[in-house]
Amino acid sequence: MRSGVKRFMDICGALVGLGVTALLFLPMALAIRLDSPGPILFSQVRCGWMGRHFRIWKFRSMVSNAEKLKGNVVNQAQGAFFKNDNDPRITRVGRILRKTSLDELPQFWNVLIGDMSLIGTRPATPDEVRRYAIPSWQRFDVRPGLSGEWQVSGRSSIRDFEDVIRLDLRYQQNWSLGYDLQLIAKTFLVLFSKDSGAA
Repeated sequence: MRSGVKRFMDICGALVGLGVTALLFLPMALAIRLDSPGPILFSQVRCGWMGRHFRIWKFRSMVSNAEKLKGNVVNQAQGAFFKNDNDPRITRVGRILRKTSLDELPQFWNVLIGDMSLIGTRPATPDEVRRYAIPSWQRFDVRPGLSGEWQVSGRSSIRDFEDVIRLDLRYQQNWSLGYDLQLIAKTFLVLFSKDSGAA
């Protein structure tokens, strides 16, 4: 899925988002560091357009050795992704960052350099992709998004990977610039609702 107007919209949105990130960086960095030792930012390899690997950036919301501890946490989701409502690896500040989605602000950099789009599919990890059935690869026809159908359709309550695929394919089938704008508007409504944020 390629569109010059969509890319222009991504660049403009990313520049605004990075401006907000710059304003909030120091107080958020201080809160993260005081709450838990370790780096301010967290990076992880994800699979983007056509399955190409890229490094996604977030404000760290878990303990610094979270990846090593993952095997000790029960996965409450079904299929090729991981979710736990009370993940003990999440820090106190991290829960606030996730509830408000502030942990995702650094991803505007990913949008600016073209790894992601403002609106798209859910960015998957390589270990999730290794478990895909062949039809699931269709979701890589679209760049992963900072937001998307999964974000505005109750991402915290989604437990089955097949529901993620269904939402991603619905986005691909219905895509237009107008639809992107609708999803951007819905994203803001979700962010400012009491039930926003990731589990």
